[in-house]
Amino acid sequence: MESINEDNLAFIVQGCIKKKEKYQEILYKKFFGYALSVALMYNHQRSEALEVVNDSFMKIFSNIGKYDVSKPFTGWLRKIVINTSIDYLRRNKNFLFIENEKLTIPDETPNAISHITAQEIVKILNLLPHFHKTVFCLYEIEGYSHEEISEQLGIPVSSSRVYLTRAKKQLRELLPANFDADDEK
Repeated sequence: MESINEDNLAFIVQGCIKKKEKYQEILYKKFFGYALSVALMYNHQRSEALEVVNDSFMKIFSNIGKYDVSKPFTGWLRKIVINTSIDYLRRNKNFLFIENEKLTIPDETPNAISHITAQEIVKILNLLPHFHKTVFCLYEIEGYSHEEISEQLGIPVSSSRVYLTRAKKQLRELLPANFDADDEK
C-alpha cells in the first residue's frame, strides 16, 4: 500500500467523514499495525489488544469529524487507543487499591543493558502484572502524571505511585534474570 502524505490523509479523512467504506478501509489498513503496537503496550493478551484496536477504530470513525488535519493523525489515534485500553481495563479488571504504603527508594546505581532490543523490552514489560505495566507505560512512556493516571484509571494517586515503584523494582529484577549483560547481541 502506498504511503499516505498529508494531502492524501486529508482526502481519506473527508471520505471517512462521509462514511465511505473504501476510505475507512484504507485508513484502517494503513494504521492498524501502529494501533496494535500501542494496544499491546496496555493489554497482555493479543486478543484483548485486537478488541481494543477494533473498538478504537469504531470511535475514530464515529468522531473523525473532530480530527484536526493540521495535527499528526498518529497522535490523535494513539490517544484514542490508550483511552480505549484504559476503558477496557476498567471494564474487565478489578484494581487492587493500595493506600498509605511506605515506599522505599531503590538504589539508582546505573546498570543499563545496552544491547536489548525494543522487542525484548516489550517481552519483559509483558512479564509485569497487568496494572503495574499499565501504570509504568502511562507514566514513563506516555508522560502522564500520577494525578492523570489516578483520574484515568479511577485509582488513588498513592496506588499509581506504588504500582510504578513496584513495576520499576520488578523490571530491575527481570532484566538481569532474562538478559546477561555480557552477551553480545
